[in-house]
Amino acid sequence: MSSFPSTRLRRLRRTGVLRSLVRETELSLDDVLMPLFVVPGQGIVRPLAGLPGIVQYSVDELCREAAGLQRLGIPGILLFGLPEEKDDVGSGAYADDGIVQRALRALRREVPGLLLLTDVCLCEYTAHGHCGVIRDGDVDNDPTLDLLARTAVSHAAAGADIVCPSDMMDGRIAALRRGLDGAGHPGIPIVSYAAKYASAFYGPFREAAESTPAFGDRRSYQLDPANVREALRECALDLEEGADVLMVKPALPYLDVIRAVRDRFDAPVWAYNVSGEYAMVKSAAAGGWIDERQAALETLVGIKRAGAEVILTYWAKELAAWL
Repeated sequence: MSSFPSTRLRRLRRTGVLRSLVRETELSLDDVLMPLFVVPGQGIVRPLAGLPGIVQYSVDELCREAAGLQRLGIPGILLFGLPEEKDDVGSGAYADDGIVQRALRALRREVPGLLLLTDVCLCEYTAHGHCGVIRDGDVDNDPTLDLLARTAVSHAAAGADIVCPSDMMDGRIAALRRGLDGAGHPGIPIVSYAAKYASAFYGPFREAAESTPAFGDRRSYQLDPANVREALRECALDLEEGADVLMVKPALPYLDVIRAVRDRFDAPVWAYNVSGEYAMVKSAAAGGWIDERQAALETLVGIKRAGAEVILTYWAKELAAWL
């Protein structure tokens, strides 16, 4: 039986104020973090063709940009670094004077109070572009763990508030937790890219981070896009090993995974609105086919509605104006 006409759901959609009063999902600047790319040199602000509006910054320019983001109300940034030189073991990732380490010290001094997160991976620092030590044509899991732990410890020592391993090696969370605790950093949280998929949507990021693999791909260690239960197993293992937050990446093609992780676990769930998702909307908007603001807001609300409490997004700065 239908209750129409006594029940009319359109009544609460009639005006903007009414719609706001009954809105189920709210998006605020407190929910977003901005990824930033830091490079060697001075005075560098280098635009990226694949990520309109996003640039590579030298440390001095990074500090200026970060201060501006803080003034806008954005609570924190996620740092990716590009080293002066690359080698087979990604030594620039864990060097005391590495690019991210230098950036952290400068940011801690110049932009106090801004939350500083760092990507913990080797792909930007290895000559081959993979996320660990190569043996017999593939990433050798266990020798890579020590290098990842060294990277996390060096970031914490330089001023990172949170470390975010994105490599997808088995056992990496336990290795980082042991390393951080043993080095006197037991209070540093670990945001695990627990469900990071082998995705085509990383394309523009690989230009930004200069991390395209020199051979093969990353399917032997990143998740198969067809799998959900495997992602939940990854999340469970990472929590057992000491992860504080679970991350799903990418976001839009994996909204069901975000929801499954949210429903299964009590830990905070974050999502990464990745470069390809951002670039598609930017390209369509540049062609006049969609309204960028509306599409971006709809995208971010959809990710939050799926269950993500925090979203890493290249729209963070524009979101400050839109909201």
